[in-house]
Amino acid sequence: MTNDTFRRQSGPFRAGDRVQLTGPKGRMNTITLEEDGEFHTHRGVLKHNDVIGQPDASVVLSTNEIEYLALRPLLTDFVMSMPRGAAIIYPKDAAQILASADIFPGATVVEAGVGSGALSLWLLRAIGPSGALHSFERREEFADVARANVTAFLGATPSNWDITLGDLAETLPEVAKPGTVDRVVLDMLAPWECLDVAAEALTPGGVIICYIATVTQLSRVSEALRRTGQFTNPESTETMIRGWHVEGLAVRPDHRMIGHTGFLLTARRLAPGTVLPELKRRASKSDFSDEDVEAWTPGSLGERTSSDKRLRKTARHAQAVAEAAVAAENAAD
Repeated sequence: MTNDTFRRQSGPFRAGDRVQLTGPKGRMNTITLEEDGEFHTHRGVLKHNDVIGQPDASVVLSTNEIEYLALRPLLTDFVMSMPRGAAIIYPKDAAQILASADIFPGATVVEAGVGSGALSLWLLRAIGPSGALHSFERREEFADVARANVTAFLGATPSNWDITLGDLAETLPEVAKPGTVDRVVLDMLAPWECLDVAAEALTPGGVIICYIATVTQLSRVSEALRRTGQFTNPESTETMIRGWHVEGLAVRPDHRMIGHTGFLLTARRLAPGTVLPELKRRASKSDFSDEDVEAWTPGSLGERTSSDKRLRKTARHAQAVAEAAVAAENAAD
């Protein structure tokens, strides 16, 4: 299966499709359609055959005459409900990464680490079939989950995507020649350890963008980028989304919002030999030593990881979903 014949994102439902069912109280359930399959609830049974063949965004009835809205999940829906080996990058941050890093069709992109594959899906969509995505992951269990999730959503494993196991600092030179990468996206505990190898791989003017969880990491990466002398001054942002309740004259902010999930730090690769002009600014009390920084970064605070048993279970679940998606696409062909 080629990159331009991935699973359809529109059209009537068919066996193997993922369907998002929304009940009368707004509760959503995502199922995979099967011939003669059934979805059981305390409000009755919804037969899969009643959904298969219906147009997307149709209303179907359970045996108790309860209405369910059937929708094909958007990529946002999929990444929020897919099996996770590691925490995902939320859609709001993924959208900002695509915009801030200017991910374009045909781009060559390096991603580390791959996590559960959420960002990989967004990047693959942005670069299109003419681009190339090189993902790097230290843990094989995470790579297995990510590969299965991408395959489950697309219905096949993209030919323009590869996952390399190992440390980016050691393996990137084996995958990408110097000056051939357009964008580097780092989602890792200590991105400052990979700045030199990322600079070597990037083309002049290329973008490096780091997804960072804490202010301590943000400070350390920012100063490390400046010390390399190979990048423009970094810019840092965070994105927050607040929904609004709009019903008649009742118009107000939602009580809940998606607040801080992480920081984004971006910089551009300077041409070799270029010296960045110094910014004119007043002196500040920002002097620090490496010991000062290490004392309040994740290196000394410790990293929270998932257990091997939980990862193996997640990988099996993700692989089962992926195999069902591939089988459905092959049967349709």
